[in-house]
Amino acid sequence: MSLQVADLRDGEVTGILPSGFDAGLYFIGRIQTPWRDRSACPRRGDPVSGPNCRIELFDPWTRALEGIDRHDNLDILYWMNQARRDLLLQAPRHAERTLGTFALRSPMRPNPIALSRVKLVTLGENWLEVRGLDCIDGTPLLDIKPEHCPNALTPGA
Repeated sequence: MSLQVADLRDGEVTGILPSGFDAGLYFIGRIQTPWRDRSACPRRGDPVSGPNCRIELFDPWTRALEGIDRHDNLDILYWMNQARRDLLLQAPRHAERTLGTFALRSPMRPNPIALSRVKLVTLGENWLEVRGLDCIDGTPLLDIKPEHCPNALTPGA
């Protein structure tokens, strides 16, 4: 994706990205949603009334789903692969002034990692159906974590 100065709103400031990366990631799956572009995505997913979305895991990660059905709510971490990464100051449409990237939940950040708390609807062999996502169709999946539940591993709990 080529980013241009014309892509900036008034007051936005960019920085120079480092020449290399400090870590590597594995995309462990893909997320399927009804939204084809950022403008169509909700600002925040709704685990109660939002649409069902599908998360498909790649091999060899499918076995890691064992026991996930013991949890009603999951934290989904994903990579906002279409977001620009060089903005330091942003001019959100909903704000009256320019704000720093770390003061916003904007997808445009140095490491475009997103977190959504979702409701588990259905579990398949290599997929989950969930409610509460707010990302573009085809978004790469980074991780799945159960919502903290202290009794989740206790037998009979």
